[in-house]
Amino acid sequence: MGAPVHNLASSAQKSLAEGGLSAKRHRRHLFSNTLSRYYFLFSILALCVVLGLVIVFIGKTALLLFANISPLDFFFSFNWSPEEDAFGAAAFIVNTLSLTALTLLIAVPISVGMAVLCAEIAPKWMKSFIRPVLDLLVGIPSIVYGYLGLTVLLPFLRRVSGEGLGDGLLAAALVLALMVLPTICRISDDAIVAVPRKYRDAAYALGSTRLQVIMRVVLPAANRGIISAVILGMTRAIGETMAVVMVIGNTPQLAKTLFTPSSVLTSNIVMQISNVEFDSTWNYALHMMAFLLLLISFVLILIIRVLGRKRRDAA
Repeated sequence: MGAPVHNLASSAQKSLAEGGLSAKRHRRHLFSNTLSRYYFLFSILALCVVLGLVIVFIGKTALLLFANISPLDFFFSFNWSPEEDAFGAAAFIVNTLSLTALTLLIAVPISVGMAVLCAEIAPKWMKSFIRPVLDLLVGIPSIVYGYLGLTVLLPFLRRVSGEGLGDGLLAAALVLALMVLPTICRISDDAIVAVPRKYRDAAYALGSTRLQVIMRVVLPAANRGIISAVILGMTRAIGETMAVVMVIGNTPQLAKTLFTPSSVLTSNIVMQISNVEFDSTWNYALHMMAFLLLLISFVLILIIRVLGRKRRDAA
């Protein structure tokens, strides 16, 4: 009788001990989960606060500009002569849009073509080579691209075109196209790969060739992802500074030709912001240029979010 009672007591003690350990483990997991939740919540709130402060600071400083000059003079005048109190930014705005359009005109066909090659045509060994190379190109600092443009591209353009300098929109667009090409290509590649296989099989079953499947089935099905890739490339092209500064010429004038030394919003800001007083109309004008870039980026990101939501709804 004694042995069974003793065994029952030992089992009960063991069960209580295991129950105590289980309760401690549960409390520890509950504490870690709660701590992680509050940490992530704090991180998100801190990010929102920092972003809000940036927007408020830049926007508040930028709006001070219109106490001294009218919005029409700033947005529609081509006369940028701060020494004469002329702060027309139309030339920089037009140059920025022209440079972005020329960059995308060069980069998008090549990027989408390379994405189609990687996703649909290339053999496995070629894909395993091209994709890591593109990922490596994404991580190269922009000043490296600018230095290559300054030392290699500009002398080449001078020899080919016969121009004295070679600076201008064409040089900047070629450098930016090389920079945004990996981003557009990799995101477009992922969008094409995500197209369901059954779409291709159905097209082949109807007698379509590979080119017809790619052009009429795969690319239309991946169009939202490709558009998102193009918009991301556009945001980088619009906001790029150092590479553009090194090859565009940095002259505050409207670019009438591809080889006219000119300036865009980002290059004008970085070249002049360190030489002006904070409480001056000149500084407010530069902040307004930065605020314009910020608004453009927000609009493009909003478009990407809308396209992504539509793609999920369609799926």
